[in-house]
Amino acid sequence: MSVPPLRVAFFDVDETLLAGKSMVEFLRHWLGRDDAAFLGAVAELGAVAEREGRAAANRAYYRLFAGVPSATLAEAGSRWYARHRQRPDAFVGSTVAALAGHRAAGDLVVLVSGSCRAVLDPLAADVGGDEVLCTELVVGGDGLLTGEVARSMIGPAKSEAAAELLRSLGVSPAVCFAYGDHSSDLDLLTFVGSPRVVGDDPVLASWARRHGWPVLPA
Repeated sequence: MSVPPLRVAFFDVDETLLAGKSMVEFLRHWLGRDDAAFLGAVAELGAVAEREGRAAANRAYYRLFAGVPSATLAEAGSRWYARHRQRPDAFVGSTVAALAGHRAAGDLVVLVSGSCRAVLDPLAADVGGDEVLCTELVVGGDGLLTGEVARSMIGPAKSEAAAELLRSLGVSPAVCFAYGDHSSDLDLLTFVGSPRVVGDDPVLASWARRHGWPVLPA
């Protein structure tokens, strides 16, 4: 019996798989009851995004953790996720079901997100993600985060990382799937043969109508 070719299903995370923005929610967890610091940081990051774009805001976000031991961030990410997953609204149900379908079919499941491993590794372990493509944080020789990132996994970087992975696996994008909820996921969606839109982002909705892409409820 011939073995079917490997397929890969790429899943954006925030508001695609998780019902919420993991980076914002983790920052709230990290800062605890310091509401002023949280609101100030969110406002500043929003201003950076407005001036310089989402990738610049992503880099600015991780500068907030400069000097933190990488192990401490990983422990905090595990605690945050353990709490988050208990919420009744923690996940997007339609996407979780789709992910389970891909796992049952033997597809490789890959999470693609601007979040970092501290947040994403517990999620991947929980839902059965095989690989994580994310914003990788730079760690100094002393084990402390420098505040810089190797690459912000935002916008076109997602499709670039997906292409690198598929080349290493010898898999054609034409047989692969991708799920995304925001216009910044468009490069990833158009890269694969079977894109799936989650929710009602107007840019993605327009592409879905023109190209007959399936749309999943958020």
